[in-house]
Amino acid sequence: MRKMIDIDFGSTRYDELVELRYKVLLEPLGLKFLDSHRQKEMNYLHIGCVECLDDKLVGGLMLAPVDNDTVRLLQVAVDTKYQREGIGRAMVEYAKQRAREAGYKKMFIHARLTAIHFYEKIGFHQEGDIFEEQGLTFAKMVIDL
Repeated sequence: MRKMIDIDFGSTRYDELVELRYKVLLEPLGLKFLDSHRQKEMNYLHIGCVECLDDKLVGGLMLAPVDNDTVRLLQVAVDTKYQREGIGRAMVEYAKQRAREAGYKKMFIHARLTAIHFYEKIGFHQEGDIFEEQGLTFAKMVIDL
């Protein structure tokens, strides 16, 4: 069994989340996590998914406020040992709920092309053209909350 948790910025659990995001999202692309990025994340909502039995962090993501109505979903990561078990979907559903509770009306993510189908299956739709950012190709995926 698993549960969703909010993670405090700067906590030990936050450090685990940073490590998980690096291992799953950045390292395979040869990218580094820069400590300077941490300051930007101070006001984000950090969400994690933990195994209830051993309290192991198996997934995580961030929500970054854009304006009063819009929040950006960032760095959805699931430990490679636990992928394809519905954790990503459950985390995004939880994030949508938390965003609605906070009064947001719209959520978006810059999704890698390999993830477009995943986001479409959970109600997001592509907005605009495919674009490049820092050498990677993305599609802007949006959903009304």
